[in-house]
Amino acid sequence: GADGAFKYAVNGTWRASNSGSTCDALNPSKANARSSSFQACTTQEVDEVFAAARSAQRGWAKTPLHARAKLLHEAARLMRAHAEPMALALTNEVAKGAKDARVEVERSADLIEYTAEEGVRLLGEGKLLMSDSFPGNSRNKLCLASKVPVGVVLCIPPFNYPVNLCVSKIAPALIAGNTVVVKPPTQGCTATLHMMQCFIKAGFPPGTVNALTGRGGEIGDYLTTHPEVNAISFTGGETGIRVAQKAGMVALQTELGGKDACIVLPDADLDLAAKSIVKGGFSYSGQRCTAVKLVAVFEEVADELLSKVNAQIAQLSVGLPEDNANITAVVSKSSADFIESLVQDAKSKGAKLCQEWRREDNLIWPLL
Repeated sequence: GADGAFKYAVNGTWRASNSGSTCDALNPSKANARSSSFQACTTQEVDEVFAAARSAQRGWAKTPLHARAKLLHEAARLMRAHAEPMALALTNEVAKGAKDARVEVERSADLIEYTAEEGVRLLGEGKLLMSDSFPGNSRNKLCLASKVPVGVVLCIPPFNYPVNLCVSKIAPALIAGNTVVVKPPTQGCTATLHMMQCFIKAGFPPGTVNALTGRGGEIGDYLTTHPEVNAISFTGGETGIRVAQKAGMVALQTELGGKDACIVLPDADLDLAAKSIVKGGFSYSGQRCTAVKLVAVFEEVADELLSKVNAQIAQLSVGLPEDNANITAVVSKSSADFIESLVQDAKSKGAKLCQEWRREDNLIWPLL
């Protein structure tokens, strides 16, 4: 594509956009230097991708379950065989530690295989209903119910797990007979595209697996309100609220993060609690929807727990993801600014900081 940018996937092939424009993914660890570029697709190209997905879905829905499962297993095999480009992209574009990046790819392959096996069992079963289960009817009729695909599924994964939380959308959709259109996140786009290549190379029919890249501000609303979309699976932040407000009468699955609390009771194993709090709060620099955001502890054990937590935090390393530092750069300057504003706001309102931190670019270093 233009300037060596990654292409988008439609109908089993990779294409450059007619827009002649590209978007950049940055490297948070390298002062936001450009990591890679990808196509800025047009609305006309969005139409073409959805048309391909719609056309392919009819044949894919008739494909035997065992054949769908076989293709999913092949995609998983290819992911393991080509894990390094995905892991490297995760390190470069979302500052994920090299070891954790590799684990994300491997457990994503595991999830594909699990989905294939469970899908064959769940979708291969019908349900027999007797007519007298409904009031006013006698037991003289039988009804056989079975699951059918919804059609075309739009999958929008987030930056923090652009491989794993994409696989968790497309694998179940595919085994159920749906076709998918993926809109990768800007940060993490390269890893998602490498993963999509594994599905295409696995032999899925053209149009079954598609990837559209571009600026959310230009094609985001067009994607989520497209008439060919039958279901949307979205993981992310507040953007999901807008998706829900604008999407039509389609199946909608959103996961928008949370305010996960850790509650520590007086009889708790405080060493285990401290270890879990530090891992839950600082793993991937806290950029997880399941991260610990709040700790509620009984007063009689609070000081002891705090001492144990601080001792473990002091052992955390801060640095580059390729060095497998415990805490790496957060994904963007705006994220770093927001985190710092929360600390300063708490401090201004009387909160006592247990440890001071020093800001440097997107990194926040502990001063011990």
